[in-house]
Amino acid sequence: MNNLSRLIVNGGVLSPGELKYICESAESLGLKTISFGSRQDILFPTLIDASRIKDFDKLHIIQPESHDGENIISSYVSTDIFPTTSWLTSDRYLYILEQFRQQPKLKVNISDPKQRLVPLFTGHINFIASEHEDYWYLYIRLPEWEKMIVYPALIYSWDIDKIVGAIEAILQEEPESIDMIFELVNDAISTNNRTIDKLLEVPFYPFPYYEGMNRIGVDKYWLGLYWRNNKYDLNFLKAMCDLCAEAKIGKISITPWKSFIIKGIPVKAKLQWEKFLGKNGINVRHSMLELNWHLPVANKEALKLKKYLVKNFDKNDISTYGLTFGITDHHRKAYYFTSIVIEKVQKPEALKEIGIKETYNLLYAKNFDPNTRKYISYVQNVDKTELPNLLMELSQMYFNDLGTKKEVDTSSKESKHTVKKEVYQCKECLTIYNHVYGDITQNIAPNTTFESLPDSYVCSLCEAPKTSFEKKVRTQ
Repeated sequence: MNNLSRLIVNGGVLSPGELKYICESAESLGLKTISFGSRQDILFPTLIDASRIKDFDKLHIIQPESHDGENIISSYVSTDIFPTTSWLTSDRYLYILEQFRQQPKLKVNISDPKQRLVPLFTGHINFIASEHEDYWYLYIRLPEWEKMIVYPALIYSWDIDKIVGAIEAILQEEPESIDMIFELVNDAISTNNRTIDKLLEVPFYPFPYYEGMNRIGVDKYWLGLYWRNNKYDLNFLKAMCDLCAEAKIGKISITPWKSFIIKGIPVKAKLQWEKFLGKNGINVRHSMLELNWHLPVANKEALKLKKYLVKNFDKNDISTYGLTFGITDHHRKAYYFTSIVIEKVQKPEALKEIGIKETYNLLYAKNFDPNTRKYISYVQNVDKTELPNLLMELSQMYFNDLGTKKEVDTSSKESKHTVKKEVYQCKECLTIYNHVYGDITQNIAPNTTFESLPDSYVCSLCEAPKTSFEKKVRTQ
């Protein structure tokens, strides 16, 4: 990864014309293929001469070891085809992405908690859609921080770019806490924040099947394409872009799993697309055993290990539906986003020249849900030959616990529903004041009762007076 040039594709969204231009630019550099990165960016498989890159002014290319910017990732790719928060449409993503005038230096995620294809918490700055239209939870983990911490207010859609810019601007202050970030951001910019009235809930969904031709509604299809070696042929991509233009398809979406998705293929064009794929010898029905892996880019050793493990799964007729696997050669728990992680053990410097066998650690996410951000060590320093059986054990554990965990979670929620709590709701805009959280936007501390609020208190959203709030009973 450190030796590859990266092409920024904000949100993982491209028009067919843009992708074709990228392919033509890559061809002029002597390339025959391109690859996709885990942050929905495009990677050139060889080091590119910096002097030649200057000829492509339409492309934002980041050279190896450069800190000129990070790709924004988004779950735009999931809209219309996987579970989605009702207000979070494709257009909404595009409007938000268009706000960004400067390329972020930090990793930014803009995602929907109801989908599973795009990770929620792998950025430094993570915006996650709330139930309130156009408002987002914000989870921050700056590069030097050890933990992810929630920002104490919901962020308005049209403030996202300003918030990112303000956070990056205060990095020189070396903020050590979320409260310090909140204060500095509010001093720097004016925002339309909203009080958090409930904690973020991320529902568990099995990892989806994202390849092949699949129906959307009654008159359209979406197509997911995946190359096992992550080397996408430029001639094929250019011809595909022409086919997209002919079918009036406006966007192509890159996934974090080294694949891409085309949405909106008309029913009448389905046969034409199937013939196109067949003539080019494209396989569009890999098994889930193939698709649910996240590998380091351009790492032949990791690809070889994956093939070995998948072959053993297939031989033993093992199901891994809903699970995801990652292979890594470095220790970086903060950015894992798969259910199970195969971590190559780093040899001490003094022993690297000695022919010692490679060994691996196995970790799995709590409840096998990477969105918990908690990983549990299963075994350490095991030989490659031991991995298939150990992974099968973990897979069996996942399926054994799946129903049980759901029942436990459901019963706990039902018990919460029997608890009634009093809150106060604004009659004008329906914003809730919950004393448990207070209202940090107006310096109201948590556990401050509504009766204790000053008479000057106003709604954090519409600024209606305190008298506009009425008592409500909520069940939790």
